[in-house]
Amino acid sequence: MVVLITIIQMLSMVINLYVWVVIIAALITWVRPDPYNPIVQTLNRLTEPVYTYIRRYIPTVIGGIDLSPVILILALQFVELLLSNILRTL
Repeated sequence: MVVLITIIQMLSMVINLYVWVVIIAALITWVRPDPYNPIVQTLNRLTEPVYTYIRRYIPTVIGGIDLSPVILILALQFVELLLSNILRTL
């Protein structure tokens, strides 16, 4: 039981961290950073595979604005809410 609670808490922390990575990556795209910057490359490596998966199934560009980060954040928040509800029932 304690192990399951610990795993759920760790998953929640990872989801929170990834939400911040998505937010930072989305904000950085507004300023057109150097694509050879290691931080920018790391953020792209962490976010682009998930964005590509979302874009494959949902049309995310509306009026020239890519909404895949917003969709991803909403999905992650839903998963985190689900995990917290599971944790409360234990």
